[in-house]
Order: sequence, then structure tokens, then C-alpha cells
Amino acid sequence: MPGTVLVVEDEQAIADVVEMYLEQGGFRARIASTGAEARRQFDDPGIDVILLDLTLPDVDGVDLLREIRARRPVPVIMVTARGSEADRVLGLELGADDYVTKPFSPRELVARVRAVLRRHDHEEPGANPVATGDLRVDPASREVTLAGAAVDLTRKEFDLLVYLVSRPGRVMTRSQLLEAVWGYPGDVDSRTVDVHVAQLRRKLGASCPVQTVRGVGYKVTPG
Repeated sequence: MPGTVLVVEDEQAIADVVEMYLEQGGFRARIASTGAEARRQFDDPGIDVILLDLTLPDVDGVDLLREIRARRPVPVIMVTARGSEADRVLGLELGADDYVTKPFSPRELVARVRAVLRRHDHEEPGANPVATGDLRVDPASREVTLAGAAVDLTRKEFDLLVYLVSRPGRVMTRSQLLEAVWGYPGDVDSRTVDVHVAQLRRKLGASCPVQTVRGVGYKVTPG
């Protein structure tokens, strides 16, 4: 079995469908319909990934995400009906590995779970630090500094930045980035890459080396 998934979802019909697809995909599934039930389970080291609905009857899912991140580094995929970019960005800022919005394809959800686990368990070995202007990225220590000051990036923001700065001058499509950084099939329709690039630009300001290649994707110009 590839892993155990804690499904935090208060809508029973959705939880049942997700559980069925996960088990068909070879995963074990546990269901928590409230934040209180989730709290009793998410410290269990047997939980490999958490699917977290942000709309729960007894607690805001964002607050629960904060608790999870403060207690352990388990991968978290947000599942939400909230469609605003602000909600997605907030979740990613708090350390979620990915998000999906309702309604969603159960098969795609299972593919995302598999991809998150694959990336979490098989991260590429460290490489030499890369410097461009005032920005220094160290893959081995997973540290980013800007003019000597540490920059706090989420796991995926860091992974995306490392992937691009280690390939200066190469234009990478969104599909290529989804496959390489997230492990998703290239045909998955996702704005995840764009959201993460926007967050990198917000945190790094004018020193962000990631450039948009209109109609294609992103690149980093050799510095």
C-alpha cells in the first residue's frame, strides 16, 4: 500500500467518494468529519498525507492547517469550495503543499496525492548554492537569503525556485513545471504554478529572478 491518507471532510457523500477512489488507488483512507476528529489523528506518524477541507463545522480549516504545520511536516492538500485567490494564497503561505477546489475530479485528486507523496519522499539531492544579484539559494540547506537576510518560503515555493534557478536561460512551460516540481501529469489543468510564482515575486520583490515568457511559461535569466 502506498500510504495512509487522512481525509478531513464534513460532507459524507464527498468523503465516501474520495475514500473509494483512494482505496482503488491502493491507499488506506481515514475519515475525520470535524476538526476535533482530525486533531485526534493528525499527530499519528502513520498518516502520510492530509486532505483538508477548509470549511468545517467546528473550526476554520485555515486554523487547523496552522496547527498541523506547527506540529509536524506531513504533506497537506487543501480541498475547498472557496474560489478566491486570497484563500488559496493564504493556505499556500501557511505551508500547504497544494490545493484543489470543489467540484473536483476524484481521479485527479488521487493523482495529486500520489504526486505530493512522491515529491515528499524522493526529493532531489542537494546541489551547489546559486547566487543571482542579492539572492542566494542553497538547495542543500534549503535556505534562501536576500541581501544576507533569510527569506521564509514554503516547501513548494522553494522547490520551484530551485528548479528554475538551476536551469538558467531555459524556458519551462507550466506543464513541465507541474511534472518536475509537483509530479503531476502534464495535462492537469492547474493554476498552482502561477500562484507560486506570484508568491515568490511578492516575497523576493525586484530580486525575484523568475521571468514570465508570455504564452509559454517561465525562465530565469543567467545572472
